[in-house]
Amino acid sequence: MPRPVKWRNVCSLPDSNRFGPLDLNADDANCIRMTVDEYEAIRLIDFEGFTQEECAKQMNVARTTVQGIYAEARKKIARSLVDGKLLLIEGGEYKLCEGLGKGCGRGCRRHRHR
Repeated sequence: MPRPVKWRNVCSLPDSNRFGPLDLNADDANCIRMTVDEYEAIRLIDFEGFTQEECAKQMNVARTTVQGIYAEARKKIARSLVDGKLLLIEGGEYKLCEGLGKGCGRGCRRHRHR
């Protein structure tokens, strides 16, 4: 029997979910799909300055899981830039946080936008 899905905590969805060349259509050949939890790992580690351990705690997963999510997200960003493809952020195994004090920490976007 497979392990049950462990949902990753995400503070909020990205303000924009489509990035890349402006002249491309969003068909499968021109797109690279990044999951929302991959986006959250990039946001926490590269933008907020979290360590992988802090990111893991915020997302409620193991550090090794964050390491894999983060590595995959960086590959997708690099492929988008190098190959000139659209980067779409959608889907994944995540749940949105309920705000500061309910499982969310110092990197919460909802708290910062108030």
